[in-house]
Amino acid sequence: MNPYVLMILLSSLGLGTTLTFASSHWLLAWMGLEINTLAITPLMAQHHHPRAVEATTKYFLTQATAAAMILFASTTNAWITGEWSINDMSSPAANTMFMAALALKIGLAPMHFWMPEVLQGLDLLTGLILSTWQKLAPFALIVQTAQTIDPLLLTMLGITSTLVGGWGGLNQTQLRKILAYSSIAHMGWMIIVVQYAPQLTLIALGTYIVMTSAAFLTLKMSLTTKVSTLATTWSKNPVLASTTALVLLSLEGFPPLTGFLPKWMILQELTKQDLPIIATAMALAALIGLYFYLRLCYAMTLTISPNTTNSTTPWRVQTTQTSIPLALSTVAALGLLPMTPTILMLAT
Repeated sequence: MNPYVLMILLSSLGLGTTLTFASSHWLLAWMGLEINTLAITPLMAQHHHPRAVEATTKYFLTQATAAAMILFASTTNAWITGEWSINDMSSPAANTMFMAALALKIGLAPMHFWMPEVLQGLDLLTGLILSTWQKLAPFALIVQTAQTIDPLLLTMLGITSTLVGGWGGLNQTQLRKILAYSSIAHMGWMIIVVQYAPQLTLIALGTYIVMTSAAFLTLKMSLTTKVSTLATTWSKNPVLASTTALVLLSLEGFPPLTGFLPKWMILQELTKQDLPIIATAMALAALIGLYFYLRLCYAMTLTISPNTTNSTTPWRVQTTQTSIPLALSTVAALGLLPMTPTILMLAT
């Protein structure tokens, strides 16, 4: 892709997210979400592969449906209340439509069906943008309006997403689909606590972005997209394979890695709100996801490829990939747990 076109598209992504962050008017927020969608669509279809074009079409139709629902919900709310302000959401029907639209945008279950299929058709860098940056603007709107949305709806969305994200990744052989179901599960953890402690949702979103960035950049560095090729990773680059296994465990929330931080605090907050049954259900749903992460770690570090590796080992060829973002995100994904008191102090 032409560097100038790429610069315009990435700038538009930043502009759309910033516009949604800064807006207090529904039309401006909707406009920012639309700029985001239109900016990432050429990035998704840049390789002109049939699967990429199919994924782009699915994504565009899904996001267009969600945008139409947001516009309809905001118009309904303005018709009832006479206000276009985001903070004035007094119509229960508009609130429900609005939450359903945002759940469709970020891939919350049961509106998650597009997420694995779309992510499977993209290259790893575009998939990274879709899994991280594209979640920011909808989450900004969810955090602003969480207090007016039915708590039962948010709780059911959270539990359903964690269960679907765990069960859906069990029998997958494609790493991008596994990361998509991981994203669905993490979205559930963020949604279930947003009504009680929005700062914990932001902490969980930040740690999720760091860990997912490390996972995607690692897969791009090792040129791996399937579970069956993970067995050759150890013979190519043992250090990268070791850190990748730790990053996957951090994604699941395995102590003492960074991913344990948000889940620990979310479970603590749920018990403070006198919801022990929901906290137990969330913890058990996390154990389901632990299985397929351990399966990936087993395939990567404890399995030797049955055949001789024909590919050139990475340390014998000059790589053109930048390793600094991978190194920074990996260190952050593995070692931020001791920073918990500082993070909590900044959050409160």
